[in-house]
Amino acid sequence: MSRPRPHFPSQDVLSSAQATARVREWEVPTRWAEYLVPCSESRSTCGSDSTGSQNSSIASQKGLNMQWVYQLIQVAEGLLAKIYKLNQILDFPDSTNHVYTEAFWKAGLFPKHPRICIFLAKKFPEHHSNLHLERVDKLALDSMSDNADAHLQSLEPWIQLLLDLMAFREQALRLILDLSSTVITLLPHQNSIMLHAFMDLFCSFVRVNLFSDKIPRKMILQTYNLLHAITQSDRDCDFYHRLIQFLDSYDPPMKGLHEDLNFVSPRVGEVLEAVGPIIFLSLDTKKLRNEGFLSPFHPRYPDILTNSAHPMRAQDLANVTAYREWVLLGYLVCPDELLRVTSIDIASVVLRENLVLPLFRDECILLHDEYHLYVMPWMLESKKMAKSGRSIQKEADLEYSVAKQVEKMLSEVHEQALQSCDAIHKERRVLLTQEIGRMVLFFTDQPSLLAPNIQMVFSALALAQNEVLWYFQHAGIASSKAKAARMAPVDVNANDSTIGFLLDGMDHLCCLARKYISAIRGYALSYLSSCAGRIRFLLGTPGMVALDLDVNLKGLLQRIVKHLESIPKPNGENMSSVTCNLLELRSDWLSILMTVTSVRSSINIRHLEKATVSTGKEGLLSEGNSAYNWSRCVDEPEALLSKYGSLKMLYFYHQYLTVVFRNTMFGPEGRPQHCCAWLGVASNFPECASPIIPEEVTKVGRDAVLYVESLIESIMGGLEGLLNILDSEGGFGFLEMQLLPEQAANLINFTSRLSLPIAKSPKASYGFHLPGYESYPENNKSIKMLEAAMQRLTNLCSVLNDMEPICVLNHVFVLREYMRECILANFKRRLLAVLKTDSDLQRPSVLESFIQRHISIIHLAEQHVIMDLTQGIREILLAQTYSGPVSSLQLFEKSAAQQPGLVTEAICSWYIDNIVKDVSGARVLFSPLDRSFKSSKPVGGYSAESVTDLRELKAFVRIFGSYGIDRFDRMLKEHTAALLNCINTTLRANRENLEVAAGSMHSGDRLEAEANIKQIVDMETMVSFCTQAGQAIAFASLLAEASGAVLEEGAPLIYSLLMGVAKHLPDEIPAKKEIRRIRRVASAVNVVDDHDYEWVKSILEEVGGATDSSWSLLPYLFATFMTSSIWDTAAYNINTGGFTNSLHCLARCICAVIAGSEFVRLQRECHQRQSLSNGHGHADAKETLDTEIVSFSSIEANIKSAMQLFIKFSAGIVLDAWNESNLSNLSAKLIFLDQVCEMSPFLARSSLECHVPYAILRSIYSQYYSNSSTSLGMLNVSPHHSPAMPLAHTSLSSRQPRGEMSSQWHANDSGNMRTPNQRHDEYETTDRVGMRGNENRYGNMRRSGPLDYGAGRKAKYPTEGSTSSGSGPSPLPRFAVSRSGPLLYK
Repeated sequence: MSRPRPHFPSQDVLSSAQATARVREWEVPTRWAEYLVPCSESRSTCGSDSTGSQNSSIASQKGLNMQWVYQLIQVAEGLLAKIYKLNQILDFPDSTNHVYTEAFWKAGLFPKHPRICIFLAKKFPEHHSNLHLERVDKLALDSMSDNADAHLQSLEPWIQLLLDLMAFREQALRLILDLSSTVITLLPHQNSIMLHAFMDLFCSFVRVNLFSDKIPRKMILQTYNLLHAITQSDRDCDFYHRLIQFLDSYDPPMKGLHEDLNFVSPRVGEVLEAVGPIIFLSLDTKKLRNEGFLSPFHPRYPDILTNSAHPMRAQDLANVTAYREWVLLGYLVCPDELLRVTSIDIASVVLRENLVLPLFRDECILLHDEYHLYVMPWMLESKKMAKSGRSIQKEADLEYSVAKQVEKMLSEVHEQALQSCDAIHKERRVLLTQEIGRMVLFFTDQPSLLAPNIQMVFSALALAQNEVLWYFQHAGIASSKAKAARMAPVDVNANDSTIGFLLDGMDHLCCLARKYISAIRGYALSYLSSCAGRIRFLLGTPGMVALDLDVNLKGLLQRIVKHLESIPKPNGENMSSVTCNLLELRSDWLSILMTVTSVRSSINIRHLEKATVSTGKEGLLSEGNSAYNWSRCVDEPEALLSKYGSLKMLYFYHQYLTVVFRNTMFGPEGRPQHCCAWLGVASNFPECASPIIPEEVTKVGRDAVLYVESLIESIMGGLEGLLNILDSEGGFGFLEMQLLPEQAANLINFTSRLSLPIAKSPKASYGFHLPGYESYPENNKSIKMLEAAMQRLTNLCSVLNDMEPICVLNHVFVLREYMRECILANFKRRLLAVLKTDSDLQRPSVLESFIQRHISIIHLAEQHVIMDLTQGIREILLAQTYSGPVSSLQLFEKSAAQQPGLVTEAICSWYIDNIVKDVSGARVLFSPLDRSFKSSKPVGGYSAESVTDLRELKAFVRIFGSYGIDRFDRMLKEHTAALLNCINTTLRANRENLEVAAGSMHSGDRLEAEANIKQIVDMETMVSFCTQAGQAIAFASLLAEASGAVLEEGAPLIYSLLMGVAKHLPDEIPAKKEIRRIRRVASAVNVVDDHDYEWVKSILEEVGGATDSSWSLLPYLFATFMTSSIWDTAAYNINTGGFTNSLHCLARCICAVIAGSEFVRLQRECHQRQSLSNGHGHADAKETLDTEIVSFSSIEANIKSAMQLFIKFSAGIVLDAWNESNLSNLSAKLIFLDQVCEMSPFLARSSLECHVPYAILRSIYSQYYSNSSTSLGMLNVSPHHSPAMPLAHTSLSSRQPRGEMSSQWHANDSGNMRTPNQRHDEYETTDRVGMRGNENRYGNMRRSGPLDYGAGRKAKYPTEGSTSSGSGPSPLPRFAVSRSGPLLYK
């Protein structure tokens, strides 16, 4: 797509002039072919008037001049672009003071011999032959001679630039003088089109010559001529002397401009006086507001919806930016015009509000310095000439007085500008912000009135465009005072929020115009249709009939009427389908203007005005000019919007643009919705690239993309900041603050006793705010901050969601996608950040609270966007959780490239290391009563209980779901499998000793058994490993319990379904894969009868454990643990229901491993037998079923037998090792064995009674629970409380066979031992230690300890066939009168 030309208002006409004069036989100089880029339809200023054929009969010399006006303005633009490029290459040299940087010489344009090059420039215009260069630097001169050809080649393009500047000066000056002398009038209200053409060429001529002074012209010419002489035998280049004369006449450029433009100075002065009223109006913000020049309705009469008070003045405001530029440049190069009486005021008001004079892009000169250097001497000279009496006294006095006034004005205006220019423009920006805001609201509500007021919209856009550009042109500028040697910086506030409001208003106004562009075109067509009748009427007036019009002019006027009458009528049809090309209309009207404004024409513009203005209506020229302007709204509305509303020049200030954006966007007065406008300006940045410098397109495009990315980064950073503010402890986190029950009770009690004065804000001594805290004014800021953050967040999300894609070249930025990625990435970062605290890992409940709070904030934002952010949050949580398929539910294989979830991995690893393995040495113990782990010192930043209770594990399950549970379970299984492998290794290593010891135990050879037990290696290590495995089993049980609780809360139907299915699963041996999977799922949610057994069984099945026959010796190995030294430190704790060294976890491990290993070993043997039987034939179905039933029963019987072996031989070892001098660990061992019986589902609780009298256990528990504050280990120290006393009374020293001491207890008998100080709820909910509430049933019963021989618990496994089973009355009433001490059998 073609690129719009920079804004030259005259080109609205000049393109038509080009089309009109194309048929003239006038050869364009070939030297300008490089600069004359064809004009296309998309250009903002010329539109597409340059295309279209014209009749050769209407061409004239004036058409040729206008053709040249257009061409030379375009040439000027190309020359400025080349100078700008050279200035960048040479690192912006100071040619006046001959200051050059290192980059200047490294650029490769000049020889790297500064002394000679600078010397040549300083001695300009002396010829190099007269300078004796060999005396300056002989070696450098020789080096230049050796490489003269290469240096000549590098300077060739830039010497050509000097030639182009010289040719441009000659041709442009000739054309300016020609237009000045031949055009009758250049007043804005009579001939505005020709006026803009003339003044734009004039300003382009001045800018080119002023800007050329920034390049080292003298050094280029002198160095090139020296090199040329070296290569061409001391012969100068052909153009040397002409260029010397040209450069000398423009050294400095202002001298040459004063001389060259002296002849056109009066015409320029007339123009500047004519535009003065519009400039004064634009400066009077009060009048603009009160009179409604920029309002679609009259401010004093709101019922008048269209502002018809000053229609032409309102339209002229669109050109006020050009008028100000004309004033600054015109009085600078034509200082004589300041001697006009009205010119002083015009120059004063414009100089007072500007400090720099833009030349091209971001290049500028210090305005007041130039006026002091070149205009002030001129005024002093005028005063001197007036005093000399060269004219009559009255005129001399007037000239002297005016010159004195100008001198005073110039000496004061600089100081005034430094002090007031920013305030003036700030006031104007505020006005424009208000007026444009009203326009947007009004036209949004009344879009039908946009088209009639479109010229007013253009004026508002043009004024706002100028104010934005002024702000960035003056930002960071330092101006030197004429009367002081210091530099005074311009006070331009980088935090000015009006820039954002202006950009946003301009963007909304342009969007409205584009939205209703069809209505604008329809209104313009209607206006042109009505204009046809008015022009036809004017052509028929007596005045026009009386004029002697020539044939060509009359034909052009008739063609204008024909064009207007042939315009299609809208008639309510869709305007987007109406095609209308009005190029010929504008071209013909331009031809009429060129004819009637020429002094050579017999009928000129004054004749036409006098002939038609007497009708009391608009004259012919006014109607034609209006038709010309409205015709552009038909086929070039986008070009007009781009001309008045484009901010492409901000590209050259994009770095400071970014700074201002960051300072204002999220400031106190910033608005999130402004970000659309800040980003939208980048779409026009590529239009700044000059077509004659191809590499600029790439650079500008790249810079535009980087600008957008930088702003998007800032916007997303602000969005993250808003999210984090709301998510902080001072945001929504403050609202979630909850008190524990005891804290709430204390606070209520404190508040009830507190009496405070009303004026004071209550503050509790407990660190919590009292009710009503938020109501006090000093505490209201946090609430207001929270409300403001919420408002900004919702506004920003809404704006980003509705924003159109930003297109920069081939890059498309969709802010909705950036917003989505930002929100999700911020959630991920916050999740990973909150995972770690200053001391250690964050608790799952806190992590869950953070996730819920952050999701609630995202839901708040999600209400204002059209996207599913919740799905993105789920994906992030899944990515942080997923570490492979759920082993019991999903059968597909894990991808090798799949990385495990970081959050889940971190939390699970922390629990394994710090709780299960206890790597920190915090003495982590499992508490059966509390169903959690405890520690003697903090684990990281928390106690073990605070991170392992059911509430924390449920929070973990809710966060990470089945994937997190499965990963945690697998890690626990991997750890436990390694420990079970150690058991396998120990069994194999000690097989012979275990077999001999087992035989000795069966034969009753105590000495041999003890000898072989002592030969078992690594027993202490094995005990430690098994205890750790028990802790892992306990943790897995807690995790399953938490999973089941969460499933029951969230999906009770699925939970009940699993529970029902688990009860009716067939007991097949071997079980089918589907049955095994269902069992594992049921075990994972704790709906099976014994989770520990199922869990260990699944581990052994997965790793192929218990394959060796040595596993049959497992009960004997575990029985040898009774001889370990770990019992020396064992003490039972009533508060935890376990041992202080986690021996209760060892009991848990023994129960689960024996049962699991026996099941897996026998199941494998059964499977092998079935495989062998299948090879010889198939039995009938009934026999197969019976075999399976028998096999399952036999496995249970084997497990039960193995457990009974363990209990029998463990009790034997304990009692055999007892003596009067070693009583400290006997009680711990007996309680341990009692816990094993209580834990195992394959043993009756009374199994231990076969070997240890119940009275002994009852006495032990009675002594312990009678003084719950004293540990059992301490009780054993006193002989009066020794549990060995009942052994003495029962004469166990005689070693009776332990089987004879068995008593048959009632199956439902249970000793529910509680002290009055104990909590009832803990024992009522804990079934592992058998504390079920039977207090009402046995109200007068002795509370003898947590023994539960109830048959209800062992219903699945009957006790028939066991030596410990039996029936009969309970012996407990016999001992009801005893309250303490040993129990004796009668």
